[in-house]
Amino acid sequence: MGVEPTATNGAFPSETFIASRWTRGNLLFPTRIVVNSLHVSKVKPRFFGSNEESIAMAQVASVQISTGVVWSNIRIDSAGGTNPITSHGHRKGDAQRIRHLIESHQAAVKRT
Repeated sequence: MGVEPTATNGAFPSETFIASRWTRGNLLFPTRIVVNSLHVSKVKPRFFGSNEESIAMAQVASVQISTGVVWSNIRIDSAGGTNPITSHGHRKGDAQRIRHLIESHQAAVKRT
């Protein structure tokens, strides 16, 4: 649970947000949301390998956060018509940080 700063290739640092192990489906292999200036990815580890979904930053249409007492659900919709990225069990601050990073990266592209 929390944030892990990582670097994809040195030029584009990314942040990884890990769902809580106390939430449904995250006990053994918690879901990770990775955000960098190029894309948003959901990584769901398995015993052998992992499933990964990603949406290019330019294709992110909206970010929806549903907060509960402790945990938040996040839904990232694509403008390209693909299935949204959904994840549950994130701290409220992490969900808000994901939304802030996406909006910041999109605003940076519009300024250039």
